[in-house]
Amino acid sequence: MHKNRVRPGSPGLRFNVAQLMKEGTGAVRNYEVEADLAKDFDDEDLEVVAPLTGQVRFLRTGPHILATGVLETKIQKSCGRCLTSFTGPVRLELEEEFFPTLDVITGTVITQPLEVEAANLIDEQHMLDLSEVVRQELLVESDELLYCRPDCKGLCPHCGQDLNVGSCNCQDEVVDPRWANLQALRDD
Repeated sequence: MHKNRVRPGSPGLRFNVAQLMKEGTGAVRNYEVEADLAKDFDDEDLEVVAPLTGQVRFLRTGPHILATGVLETKIQKSCGRCLTSFTGPVRLELEEEFFPTLDVITGTVITQPLEVEAANLIDEQHMLDLSEVVRQELLVESDELLYCRPDCKGLCPHCGQDLNVGSCNCQDEVVDPRWANLQALRDD
């Protein structure tokens, strides 16, 4: 079992899998990952503010490679209730299959099924690049991180006051005059 490290400033999440592709089914490589995505990740809705760290495992599954692993980082984004910027943790659980484009022994081109995405191809230099898969997972997982805290009160819908900071002088609810009699019954 090999342990390698991808350091910040290196090509990021690219791994040479030529030797793994020369081995038989069941061969494994384990990697510790530490990659700085801040300069590579460009999305206006969130910002990566900590290195991506964790472990990935590559398993030779016949002609393909199964990449699994757990990676963590921190992102900064806007709260969905109060719109303030906050930093929160994100945990990515990867499980993706990658497909070689060239046979590592003969150099012949391998035709891929139409449903295989370009992000899941191992290039002609036998480099497996996790960057796009990680980017997609990061976007999906960041959508789970909606609020700055679970009890965020948000903004007043009338005046815009941040209700986490203090209350406002607006009425709780503007009642349509046609429903005023029912409101009086409910208050009793």
